[in-house]
Order: sequence, then C-alpha cells, then structure tokens
Amino acid sequence: MGEARKDALRLDFDGRMKLEFHGTKVTSDAGLLTYRELDEALGLTTIIAPDLRDIRTGKNTQHGLTALLRQSIYSRLAGYDDTNDAERLAVDPAMRHVAGGRAVERSVASTSVMSRFETEILTQPKNLELLMNLVGEWVDRVHQRKSLKQIILDMDSSVSPTYGNQEGRWN
Repeated sequence: MGEARKDALRLDFDGRMKLEFHGTKVTSDAGLLTYRELDEALGLTTIIAPDLRDIRTGKNTQHGLTALLRQSIYSRLAGYDDTNDAERLAVDPAMRHVAGGRAVERSVASTSVMSRFETEILTQPKNLELLMNLVGEWVDRVHQRKSLKQIILDMDSSVSPTYGNQEGRWN
C-alpha cells in the first residue's frame, strides 16, 4: 500500500529548516542536526562566543566566531580530523545549517579560513583559557537542567603496553 505520509520534522534552532527525505538532496552528516539541537537547547556554543577574542582586522570577514567555532566542533564530531575537508563541507547542507550565520544561505568557511581560525584565533591565550573551561561549563549546563543522581565509572581493563619508566606501568 505504501508509506503513510508524515509531516516534516521542524528543528528548534532553525524553524526554516525541516527534515524530509529527498533522494536528490543528500548529506552524509545529518546526525549533526541532533548535536546542533542539543547545542541550541543548552546554549553550549553561545556561552563562549561573546568572550572569544577576535584578532581579525579589516571589514571583509564573512563568518562570525560563533559560526567558525561551530564548524570546527561539528566537523570533529562528524569524524573529520582536521580542516582539510572544509572545502568539501562548504556546500554540505547539514554543515551549513549547524554552523549557522551567513553559512546557511551561502557556505561554511573554507579550509584556509578554518586553518587560520584554529591556529591563530583559538590559540590566543585568552581564547585558550576559555576553551579549557568550556567543557566544565557544558557539564554545569547539563546539571542545571537535570540533577546528577549517580556516577558510573566505566573502567577499561584492556592492557596498553608502555615503554620506559612510566609511572604506574606493569612489569
């Protein structure tokens, strides 16, 4: 008989976007939309963005720091180890929407822009300090919404060989 038609799923972080199946418009990174939805609900990337120090000069900056930070984070979540894939991701519909800003209508940042962002802007001492504290702030945000009832420690029992006189090594 065929499938029953369902309404498209709307996302809270961008109400213009709806999730539907269309075979011709494909992204392999649609799972990033779930991360972005969590980001929006908890304000994970917006808590750091106002405090990031922008050392760029000139008026020709196309992407804000929040969009660049999101592109950096979400590309790592998608399994891209470095900025080499930024050119290919520049037109990916999922990456454009999770980065936000001007990227939604155009494209995300290029490889060279992302490389400068990660090696020059994020490495500024003040920005590094903000990044080091970010994970703790994220955990605090989650705990504000849902209290901690238990902690589960998952101990890995696998053996990892070490060399030299490392503290705690097994002989």
